[in-house]
Amino acid sequence: MTVAAVTAPAPAPAPSPTAPGSFAQQVLDLTNAARAVPRSCGATSYAAAAPLTWNAQLGQAAQGHAADMATQNYFSHTSLDGRTFAQRIVNAGYTAYRTLGENIAAGQTTPQAVVDGWLKSEGHCRNLMNPAFRELGVGYAYSGASTYKHYWVQDFGAR
Repeated sequence: MTVAAVTAPAPAPAPSPTAPGSFAQQVLDLTNAARAVPRSCGATSYAAAAPLTWNAQLGQAAQGHAADMATQNYFSHTSLDGRTFAQRIVNAGYTAYRTLGENIAAGQTTPQAVVDGWLKSEGHCRNLMNPAFRELGVGYAYSGASTYKHYWVQDFGAR
């Protein structure tokens, strides 16, 4: 739910996209469908926003965090080793950016349920509708031994 605006040096060329997995593709599609219509996120109204494109580096960062939360049984934007979402994204190679953001969720069993939940939460909805974001990576992990079982991460960026 946190959004960080960071100024970076000249943009690097985008990596060639690697196709997202099924759940990640569904979350991307549902997110873009939500962005296609104007909506209010709490007291903030948003016009329709351009669709997000898949970014493999953001996807790697999101998947890594979802898997880490599931296997280590925690739920936080901050990893147990202290890394922030911005640090995880940069470590995945997404270094020349203008802005970053992250949504996390736990417990929802389907892409539809998780996107619906994010749209009902003011801060998460603002990330989804933020026209400054241009790219998205999505992570999903399941662990039957963890508290919430299902863990979801959206990492947003713009170069």
